Amino acid sequence: MSDQDTPEVTFRDDMTVELIKHCASDTDVLWAARVSTKGEGSLEDIQADPERSAGLINFLMRDRHGTPFEHSSMTFYVNAPIFVLREFMRHRTFSYNEESGRYRRLEPVFYVPGPDRKLVQIGKPGQYQFVDGTDEQYKLATELIRESCRQSYRSYTEMLQAGVAREVARTVLPVGLYSSMYATCNARALMNFLSLRTKREDSAFPSFPQREIEMVAEQMEAEWATLMPLTHAAFEKAGRVCP
Repeated sequence: MSDQDTPEVTFRDDMTVELIKHCASDTDVLWAARVSTKGEGSLEDIQADPERSAGLINFLMRDRHGTPFEHSSMTFYVNAPIFVLREFMRHRTFSYNEESGRYRRLEPVFYVPGPDRKLVQIGKPGQYQFVDGTDEQYKLATELIRESCRQSYRSYTEMLQAGVAREVARTVLPVGLYSSMYATCNARALMNFLSLRTKREDSAFPSFPQREIEMVAEQMEAEWATLMPLTHAAFEKAGRVCP
Protein backbone atom coordinates (compact mmCIF):
# COMPACT_ATOMS: atom_id res chain seq x y z
CA MET A 1 0.00 0.00 0.00
CA SER A 2 1.37 3.45 -0.90
CA ASP A 3 1.26 6.55 1.29
CA GLN A 4 -1.24 7.99 -1.20
CA ASP A 5 -3.80 5.45 0.02
CA THR A 6 -3.49 6.65 3.64
CA PRO A 7 -5.36 9.76 4.87
CA GLU A 8 -3.15 12.64 5.92
CA VAL A 9 -2.18 12.42 9.57
CA THR A 10 -2.84 15.49 11.73
CA PHE A 11 -0.95 16.41 14.89
CA ARG A 12 -2.25 18.61 17.72
CA ASP A 13 -1.00 19.75 21.12
CA ASP A 14 -4.28 21.15 22.50
CA MET A 15 -7.46 19.82 24.16
CA THR A 16 -11.08 20.60 23.31
CA VAL A 17 -13.68 21.07 26.05
CA GLU A 18 -17.23 22.31 25.44
CA LEU A 19 -20.06 22.67 27.95
CA ILE A 20 -22.93 21.00 26.09
CA LYS A 21 -25.76 21.34 28.60
CA HIS A 22 -26.20 22.11 32.25
CA CYS A 23 -28.59 22.53 35.13
CA ALA A 24 -26.27 24.17 37.63
CA SER A 25 -26.37 27.32 39.73
CA ASP A 26 -25.43 28.47 43.21
CA THR A 27 -29.14 28.47 44.09
CA ASP A 28 -29.19 24.68 43.73
CA VAL A 29 -26.88 24.45 46.74
CA LEU A 30 -29.14 26.65 48.88
CA TRP A 31 -32.47 24.86 48.58
CA ALA A 32 -30.78 21.46 48.87
CA ALA A 33 -29.08 22.55 52.10
CA ARG A 34 -32.10 24.26 53.65
CA VAL A 35 -34.42 21.29 53.35
CA SER A 36 -32.67 19.91 56.43
CA THR A 37 -34.02 22.76 58.58
CA LYS A 38 -36.99 24.13 56.63
CA GLY A 39 -38.52 21.02 55.08
CA GLU A 40 -41.05 21.98 52.42
CA GLY A 41 -40.33 25.61 53.21
CA SER A 42 -37.07 25.17 51.31
CA LEU A 43 -39.10 25.32 48.10
CA GLU A 44 -39.17 29.07 48.57
CA ASP A 45 -35.41 29.13 48.09
CA ILE A 46 -35.51 27.70 44.57
CA GLN A 47 -35.79 31.26 43.24
CA ALA A 48 -33.70 32.85 45.98
CA ASP A 49 -30.89 35.30 45.34
CA PRO A 50 -27.71 33.30 46.02
CA GLU A 51 -25.67 36.45 46.62
CA ARG A 52 -27.57 36.91 49.92
CA SER A 53 -26.52 33.43 51.04
CA ALA A 54 -22.85 33.29 50.14
CA GLY A 55 -22.10 32.72 53.81
CA LEU A 56 -24.10 29.49 53.81
CA ILE A 57 -22.21 28.20 50.77
CA ASN A 58 -18.91 29.03 52.46
CA PHE A 59 -20.04 27.28 55.64
CA LEU A 60 -21.03 24.13 53.76
CA MET A 61 -17.72 24.08 51.92
CA ARG A 62 -15.61 24.81 54.98
CA ASP A 63 -17.28 22.19 57.18
CA ARG A 64 -17.46 19.70 54.31
CA HIS A 65 -21.21 19.25 54.09
CA GLY A 66 -20.94 17.88 50.60
CA THR A 67 -24.34 16.57 49.50
CA PRO A 68 -25.95 19.98 48.73
CA PHE A 69 -23.34 20.37 46.00
CA GLU A 70 -24.60 17.23 44.26
CA HIS A 71 -27.89 18.79 43.08
CA SER A 72 -26.54 20.12 39.81
CA SER A 73 -25.58 18.65 36.46
CA MET A 74 -23.07 19.56 33.75
CA THR A 75 -22.31 17.68 30.54
CA PHE A 76 -19.01 18.34 28.80
CA TYR A 77 -17.82 17.29 25.37
CA VAL A 78 -14.13 16.41 25.58
CA ASN A 79 -11.81 15.73 22.65
CA ALA A 80 -8.40 14.60 23.88
CA PRO A 81 -5.84 11.81 23.49
CA ILE A 82 -6.90 8.37 24.64
CA PHE A 83 -4.39 8.38 27.50
CA VAL A 84 -6.11 11.48 28.91
CA LEU A 85 -9.55 9.91 28.73
CA ARG A 86 -8.31 6.76 30.47
CA GLU A 87 -7.00 8.86 33.38
CA PHE A 88 -10.31 10.73 33.37
CA MET A 89 -12.30 7.55 33.82
CA ARG A 90 -10.63 6.87 37.15
CA HIS A 91 -13.22 9.37 38.38
CA ARG A 92 -16.15 7.01 38.71
CA THR A 93 -18.59 9.65 39.95
CA PHE A 94 -18.83 10.92 36.36
CA SER A 95 -20.94 9.33 33.64
CA TYR A 96 -19.21 8.72 30.30
CA ASN A 97 -19.94 7.82 26.71
CA GLU A 98 -17.00 7.65 24.31
CA GLU A 99 -16.72 7.14 20.57
CA SER A 100 -16.04 3.53 19.63
CA GLY A 101 -13.36 2.15 17.35
CA ARG A 102 -15.54 -0.92 16.90
CA TYR A 103 -18.25 1.02 15.10
CA ARG A 104 -16.48 3.81 13.25
CA ARG A 105 -13.23 4.36 11.41
CA LEU A 106 -10.96 6.34 13.69
CA GLU A 107 -9.60 9.62 12.37
CA PRO A 108 -5.81 10.12 12.02
CA VAL A 109 -5.44 12.85 14.63
CA PHE A 110 -2.63 12.41 17.15
CA TYR A 111 -1.17 14.27 20.09
CA VAL A 112 2.37 15.61 20.01
CA PRO A 113 3.75 17.63 22.95
CA GLY A 114 3.89 21.38 22.46
CA PRO A 115 7.16 23.28 22.94
CA ASP A 116 6.20 24.33 26.47
CA ARG A 117 5.58 20.73 27.63
CA LYS A 118 8.16 19.76 30.29
CA LEU A 119 9.85 16.57 29.09
CA VAL A 120 12.27 15.39 31.77
CA GLN A 121 11.32 13.70 35.05
CA ILE A 122 13.73 14.15 37.94
CA GLY A 123 13.51 12.17 41.19
CA LYS A 124 11.76 9.01 42.27
CA PRO A 125 8.02 8.24 42.50
CA GLY A 126 6.39 10.43 45.13
CA GLN A 127 9.27 12.90 45.10
CA TYR A 128 9.76 13.87 41.48
CA GLN A 129 9.31 16.93 39.34
CA PHE A 130 9.26 17.69 35.64
CA VAL A 131 11.66 20.13 34.04
CA ASP A 132 12.18 21.49 30.54
CA GLY A 133 14.03 19.26 28.13
CA THR A 134 16.76 20.38 25.79
CA ASP A 135 16.09 21.37 22.21
CA GLU A 136 17.61 18.07 21.15
CA GLN A 137 15.31 16.07 23.43
CA TYR A 138 12.23 17.91 22.18
CA LYS A 139 13.27 17.36 18.55
CA LEU A 140 13.90 13.66 19.17
CA ALA A 141 10.62 13.09 21.05
CA THR A 142 8.40 14.89 18.57
CA GLU A 143 10.03 13.34 15.51
CA LEU A 144 9.74 9.80 16.89
CA ILE A 145 6.14 10.34 17.99
CA ARG A 146 5.18 11.61 14.54
CA GLU A 147 6.99 8.74 12.82
CA SER A 148 5.38 6.13 15.05
CA CYS A 149 1.88 7.57 14.64
CA ARG A 150 2.15 7.72 10.86
CA GLN A 151 3.34 4.12 10.71
CA SER A 152 0.62 2.85 13.05
CA TYR A 153 -2.10 4.58 11.05
CA ARG A 154 -0.71 3.14 7.80
CA SER A 155 -0.95 -0.31 9.35
CA TYR A 156 -4.49 0.41 10.58
CA THR A 157 -5.60 1.59 7.14
CA GLU A 158 -3.99 -1.38 5.39
CA MET A 159 -5.87 -3.83 7.58
CA LEU A 160 -9.17 -2.06 7.00
CA GLN A 161 -8.62 -2.14 3.25
CA ALA A 162 -7.89 -5.85 3.49
CA GLY A 163 -11.26 -6.42 5.18
CA VAL A 164 -10.02 -6.80 8.75
CA ALA A 165 -12.63 -5.78 11.33
CA ARG A 166 -12.27 -2.32 12.85
CA GLU A 167 -12.13 -3.73 16.36
CA VAL A 168 -9.09 -5.80 15.38
CA ALA A 169 -7.32 -3.23 13.21
CA ARG A 170 -7.44 -0.59 15.97
CA THR A 171 -5.07 -2.62 18.12
CA VAL A 172 -2.07 -1.06 16.36
CA LEU A 173 -3.07 2.51 17.23
CA PRO A 174 -1.29 4.33 20.08
CA VAL A 175 -2.87 6.03 23.10
CA GLY A 176 -1.85 9.39 21.62
CA LEU A 177 -4.78 9.09 19.19
CA TYR A 178 -7.52 11.65 19.85
CA SER A 179 -10.90 10.37 20.97
CA SER A 180 -14.07 12.12 22.05
CA MET A 181 -16.57 11.60 24.83
CA TYR A 182 -19.36 13.15 26.83
CA ALA A 183 -18.71 13.43 30.57
CA THR A 184 -21.54 14.32 32.95
CA CYS A 185 -21.04 15.26 36.58
CA ASN A 186 -22.38 17.30 39.48
CA ALA A 187 -20.47 20.10 41.20
CA ARG A 188 -19.20 17.90 44.02
CA ALA A 189 -17.78 15.34 41.58
CA LEU A 190 -16.19 18.13 39.57
CA MET A 191 -14.55 19.61 42.66
CA ASN A 192 -13.05 16.22 43.47
CA PHE A 193 -11.73 16.01 39.92
CA LEU A 194 -10.27 19.52 40.05
CA SER A 195 -8.64 18.98 43.44
CA LEU A 196 -6.65 16.10 41.95
CA ARG A 197 -6.15 17.17 38.34
CA THR A 198 -4.98 20.76 38.79
CA LYS A 199 -1.86 22.02 40.51
CA ARG A 200 -2.25 25.19 42.60
CA GLU A 201 0.20 26.69 45.07
CA ASP A 202 -2.66 27.69 47.40
CA SER A 203 -4.21 24.22 47.57
CA ALA A 204 -4.54 22.71 51.04
CA PHE A 205 -3.16 19.42 49.68
CA PRO A 206 -0.61 19.14 46.85
CA SER A 207 -1.59 17.52 43.58
CA PHE A 208 0.65 16.28 40.80
CA PRO A 209 -1.49 15.92 37.67
CA GLN A 210 -0.19 14.99 34.28
CA ARG A 211 -0.12 18.19 32.29
CA GLU A 212 -2.41 16.95 29.51
CA ILE A 213 -5.33 16.14 31.82
CA GLU A 214 -4.73 19.40 33.66
CA MET A 215 -5.27 21.20 30.35
CA VAL A 216 -8.73 19.61 30.20
CA ALA A 217 -9.45 20.36 33.87
CA GLU A 218 -8.56 24.03 33.48
CA GLN A 219 -11.13 24.47 30.72
CA MET A 220 -13.81 22.62 32.69
CA GLU A 221 -13.13 24.77 35.74
CA ALA A 222 -13.49 27.97 33.72
CA GLU A 223 -16.95 26.88 32.52
CA TRP A 224 -18.04 25.83 36.01
CA ALA A 225 -16.80 29.06 37.61
CA THR A 226 -19.13 30.98 35.29
CA LEU A 227 -22.13 28.80 36.19
CA MET A 228 -21.57 28.70 39.96
CA PRO A 229 -19.30 31.63 40.89
CA LEU A 230 -20.09 31.59 44.64
CA THR A 231 -19.49 27.86 44.91
CA HIS A 232 -16.27 28.16 42.94
CA ALA A 233 -15.08 31.01 45.17
CA ALA A 234 -15.88 28.96 48.28
CA PHE A 235 -13.98 26.01 46.82
CA GLU A 236 -10.89 28.16 46.35
CA LYS A 237 -11.25 29.78 49.77
CA ALA A 238 -11.41 26.34 51.40
CA GLY A 239 -8.11 25.31 49.84
CA ARG A 240 -9.62 23.53 46.81
CA VAL A 241 -10.66 20.57 48.96
CA CYS A 242 -13.72 18.63 47.84
CA PRO A 243 -16.42 18.79 50.54
